[in-house]
Amino acid sequence: MSNRAIAERAMEYGKGILRLAPAWVPRSFCIPGRRLKLHPDDYYALGGERGGIDERWLASTIKADNGPLTGEEEGLSQVLVDSSETPERLLLRDVIEELGAAVIGERLWSEYQSWPMFAKFFDNKGGLPHHIHHDDAAAAFTGQLGKPEAYYFPAQLNNHGGDFPFTFFGLEPGTTRAQVGDALRAFAKGDNKITSLSRAYRLDIATGWDVPPGLLHAPGSMCTYELQRASDVFAMYQSLVGNSVVAEELLWKNTPPERMGDIDYLLDVINWDLNLDPELARNRFMRPAAVRCEEEMAAEGYHESWICYKSECFSAKELTVAPGQSVKIYDAAAYGLVNLQGHGRFGIWPIESPAMIRFGQLTYDEYFVSESAAREGVKIVNNSLSEPLVILKHFGPGNPEWLKFNQKEEETRE
Repeated sequence: MSNRAIAERAMEYGKGILRLAPAWVPRSFCIPGRRLKLHPDDYYALGGERGGIDERWLASTIKADNGPLTGEEEGLSQVLVDSSETPERLLLRDVIEELGAAVIGERLWSEYQSWPMFAKFFDNKGGLPHHIHHDDAAAAFTGQLGKPEAYYFPAQLNNHGGDFPFTFFGLEPGTTRAQVGDALRAFAKGDNKITSLSRAYRLDIATGWDVPPGLLHAPGSMCTYELQRASDVFAMYQSLVGNSVVAEELLWKNTPPERMGDIDYLLDVINWDLNLDPELARNRFMRPAAVRCEEEMAAEGYHESWICYKSECFSAKELTVAPGQSVKIYDAAAYGLVNLQGHGRFGIWPIESPAMIRFGQLTYDEYFVSESAAREGVKIVNNSLSEPLVILKHFGPGNPEWLKFNQKEEETRE
């Protein structure tokens, strides 16, 4: 059967809603925080050389960049055609390539010819090195786009905060290019102490941060729901985190060959205005914002909030359906989703949040909703009499609802 025939069958079976398999990603420089619901024996399922699994990628059409040992489909989401025990599979990337606007809508297809973002759960036991993601101009040397990010810290995945639930963002106002240059030149000499030039912020459950490209950041140890553009460019600017040494090759990751060893290039990747912003917390921090009148939503049996809304490249909502309730939710754009809590029905599909997942196991907690299905509305039923059904929804750029929300926010600030 051709890819197109499989893609059409999947869309027909799910009535515009595609079931996705979990996509697990290891990182050799990370220690898993063990909050991804993987079975305890499976966090090193790919072998010690690959490192622990501390990420699950969601609605991803981009392959992870984990060096020469990266698997052929590592990080790529698979569509499961039906609910049989051994369903046919096709990469979400290939479904979208075959069906285009029928999946992601004419607006996104005409501009990007692809699904231009993805989400992930990032789950590290400790803090990450102070690092940076390149903007479009710098990423172009690698054939990729720049990488903005946004973070949200869901309560359901944070029964503990890990070893360091604080994130360094940016640089202390007044920090000079020469000071950062000295730290980068000291990278191979031990602890380059670059975070001495930064500020750490405590991470609070059910809040988030916006992280544009060019902003130095050292993510803390909370399990994080992360949105990002479909890109995997980065460079590590910190040489030692706790007792873990960062390989010097990661300092030069995604640097053009002709600029290798050039500290000035690394300094040019930094967006200095962003990093030295004295109002960084006010400008980058996000609290949930109700999508409509809270009393009206409560009367209908649900609550929905914008949780990531400061980037033009993506947005996200958190939807909570009350116990025993049935609702129909309308959205203006295609989206991926993952279920955090509870069980019930999502369109024609069952939806449930597993307590534990074996590596390779297929689940019913992740879906991709086509634009047409989103606009027609999805019936969601919470079958529990005591537990809320909690879903995170990730959208691509230019969501019409996001545009209206941000316009109102700007009017309020004025």
